[in-house]
Amino acid sequence: MQRHDCLRAAATYFDDGRFLADLRRRIAFRTESDAGAATPALGAYLREEISPTLAQLGFDCALIDNPVQGGGPFLIARRIENSALPTVLSYGHGDVVSGQDAQWREGLAPWTLTVEGDRWYGRGTADNKGQHTINLGALAEVIRARGGRLGYNVTLLLEMGEEAASPGLHEVCALHAGQLRADLLIACDGPRVHAQRPTLFLGSRGAVNFSLRLRARTRGYHSGNWGGVLMNPATVLSHAVATLADARGRILVEALRPRGIPAPVREALASIEIGGGAEDPALDAGWGEPGLSPAERLVGWNTLEVLALGAGSPQRPVNAIPGEAVAHCQLRFVVGTPWQDLASIVRAHLDAHGFGQVEVQVTLEGAATRLDPDNPWVDWALRSIETSTGQRPDLLPNLAGSLPNDVFADLLGLPTLWVPHSYPACAQHAPNEHLLAPLAREGLQMMAGLYWDLGDADAHAPWHAKPSTPSSSLKAPSA
Repeated sequence: MQRHDCLRAAATYFDDGRFLADLRRRIAFRTESDAGAATPALGAYLREEISPTLAQLGFDCALIDNPVQGGGPFLIARRIENSALPTVLSYGHGDVVSGQDAQWREGLAPWTLTVEGDRWYGRGTADNKGQHTINLGALAEVIRARGGRLGYNVTLLLEMGEEAASPGLHEVCALHAGQLRADLLIACDGPRVHAQRPTLFLGSRGAVNFSLRLRARTRGYHSGNWGGVLMNPATVLSHAVATLADARGRILVEALRPRGIPAPVREALASIEIGGGAEDPALDAGWGEPGLSPAERLVGWNTLEVLALGAGSPQRPVNAIPGEAVAHCQLRFVVGTPWQDLASIVRAHLDAHGFGQVEVQVTLEGAATRLDPDNPWVDWALRSIETSTGQRPDLLPNLAGSLPNDVFADLLGLPTLWVPHSYPACAQHAPNEHLLAPLAREGLQMMAGLYWDLGDADAHAPWHAKPSTPSSSLKAPSA
């Protein structure tokens, strides 16, 4: 069987309804993880649904308990043809965010896959059950096409807590580093830049969530009786926040700004257009760092967002000076940002501006990664995808959002390639989440092409190339 025959078989898996049937079963598992507790459905998904599928493909499957209390389990599945052969590692997550059942429109439900034209609705269709179902289906077709011999080994890591910030993922990967040893990561998550064209991204921005809080007193006091003599914490905190970013969204804390955009990153982003889809919001002119294109601001720069502000009772204001105020903020950042020091950086900045009474607390954090666009695996993947789809993919040095890619790039030391099968308007994490059927069908062929080319000598997969610099080490130039 030739490459084009294999891609045709992957399309047939979609066309004859087998992909729909597999995904429908998986959507029915109520695998919510973002409530902070591991429900029985999380383990059942791995044990009853995924492990039997992988066993039929020759994988040895092991369920791993989470070392973090309340975290979901993990699955490590290995298909070893020969220990001397190179290994590709794949990753996905079977957990989803809360179903938000009552908010889905009439005729839809989060745990029932509903087909309406090209849109397949259900919680996890886009994030991430649909995406890893595409990967597994494509891999199965390549194994069959090659008579059971890929010419390389495959390891799959599936977690059940990504939507809860991946508790235990670093610990499990460190503990089982030997089983997860590989030469390359190919995984799928997140959206394409545009639905009409494939995307390849090489890492992700990091994120630090932090809260600013000003506790003035234990309760509110009547604004008529005390206004003008009692400090209003909401007023003070709003001015404190305004020292972090200006009225156009430009970061004002020098230590939290990138030193620049590396030339390979700027070159990769030169052809990327942001937005323009039928359901995409209109971009706000003049918002963010001046002098950069929208793609550079979104992918190649840092952004500081205020996620929520609280003081008093916004739902039913009363005539009282609130006792305290809080601002929940987030820094999305690229490689080279001293994110581990954010609390001390913000603390020093607020002190210097006279806001020493404002508390700073980091609540969530994750590293940034970025594989060098000049890494030989990047050109290999771009050529493979273009051969399969007839389109040159959009190349993002890193996703604008965040993923636990540092586990693979830094802890395991792998080149990291991400091929998303969703699109920006998929409503992931929201009611009416959906997968676009044409993207799923194309994704099956695209992944089949990648898995085929990994074992094809004529495709020149750089298995034995000299190891490149780690994925997070492409530094920004000096300003």
